[in-house]
Amino acid sequence: MKQSYIIYLCLFIFSVFSCEKEKPGDEDDNGRTVNSFIIDHNCATLSSIPEEWVEKAKKILHIAYSHTSHGSQLVTSMEGLIDFKGDLYLFNNGGENGALDLHDYAMSGDLGNPDRTSWEQRTREYLVNNPDVNVIIWSWCGQVSSASEQDIETYLSLMSGLETDFPDINFVYMTGHLDGSGLEGNLHLRNEQIRTYCKDNNKILYDFADVECYNPDGEYFGDKIPTDECFYDKNGDGVRESN
Repeated sequence: MKQSYIIYLCLFIFSVFSCEKEKPGDEDDNGRTVNSFIIDHNCATLSSIPEEWVEKAKKILHIAYSHTSHGSQLVTSMEGLIDFKGDLYLFNNGGENGALDLHDYAMSGDLGNPDRTSWEQRTREYLVNNPDVNVIIWSWCGQVSSASEQDIETYLSLMSGLETDFPDINFVYMTGHLDGSGLEGNLHLRNEQIRTYCKDNNKILYDFADVECYNPDGEYFGDKIPTDECFYDKNGDGVRESN
């Protein structure tokens, strides 16, 4: 089941930034405040993204993405999307031949590797040396599972500081992947902390954990102690016997 729905994880790149010219918190042409962009399972419908949006995204986006193991699922999904739907979804480092410009593994590590602050310094250095980049995405590995409330506050504060110092860059926040601890576990609490902050402060959030809680038909599994491998407890006996 993992491969059947994970392919849609990349669609935020073509929908979020191409369908709206304003950033969250800005005012649109009618003076209305642009709300936060929450990219979750509701954004997983390929047919809802017009081809012209994809083409526009490829023209205007220059994305730097940093991650380790779990974060690679987004890029693997984008490769699968090319096989599935063709060259319209091509990407490479530099955007050659009309492809999307995606700097994969742009900076070393992830949001918790080797610690929860050095990624911020690497971001600053990267942006100074790569002035063409206008989107920064960092992924967690498993660190949200053991993170304290203060750890997440540090993450949110550092992201906010980057936004202040680089106002022309779109910074994408992210939740941590599922770990089987369920709705009562620390992971869920910390992910909720991230979600609440992003909604309250008009941020761009890629809700990795939310996407993992649903299948392609929109069926919810988050209350069945699902793991990052999509195993879940179907009958409520505490044993994950289904996938």
